[in-house]
Amino acid sequence: MDRRRFLHASTLLGGASLLTLPGAQALAQAPAVITRDAMRPQMPHGIQSGDPVADGAIVWTRGDRPSRLWLEWSTTASFANLQRVRGPHLLEDSDFTGRVDLRGLPAGQEIFYRVVLQDLHNERVMSEPVAGHLRLPTALGAKGLRDVRFAWSGDTCGQGWGINEQWGGMKIYEQIRRINPDFFLHSGDTIYADSPIPAEIKLADGSLWRNVVTEQTSKAPRRSTSTAAATATT
Repeated sequence: MDRRRFLHASTLLGGASLLTLPGAQALAQAPAVITRDAMRPQMPHGIQSGDPVADGAIVWTRGDRPSRLWLEWSTTASFANLQRVRGPHLLEDSDFTGRVDLRGLPAGQEIFYRVVLQDLHNERVMSEPVAGHLRLPTALGAKGLRDVRFAWSGDTCGQGWGINEQWGGMKIYEQIRRINPDFFLHSGDTIYADSPIPAEIKLADGSLWRNVVTEQTSKAPRRSTSTAAATATT
């Protein structure tokens, strides 16, 4: 484990009371024991939240082995005054998936949460925590209603405009993140494959936009006759 990951795990697990989970206290009493990442439960698909209502939401994950899902949530990013929820067992008959239906959350608040999996074969072995963040809607009829912000995108790198390292890379999604929208909709094509991406594009002021180009992006894709015909009819 490198220094950054060690400090991150120490902050979340040591200082944030996840060590009070069942079996974890024994691990805390043996600080010289470091569990290899390969031995820890993993969440290969990350975590997801959805179906938010004024006082609740669902948090979902998938593990890679039999484990118990634990979840902590707070209304602050520092996880002050956190609440802990014991989730279900993630077993083979559910493809190691499981969810927590959180209720009793404060309406209209931002909720910061993190998920940890506890290995069922060795309860002292915990996954690294995976953190998430969601925003709840305001309760119906409540005062102080706020605006709701939507953001959308599509056709990433479309029309030949790709990643320009001299400009700082691809900055569009960072700009979307900064405006902190309530909803983000990507309407398709996380890559734009209908036309090649050139190495350079001349701009109106005479300067050059320089794309990062690979063998795959420098040439147009081969399209079947049926695909071309279907495109022509639409």
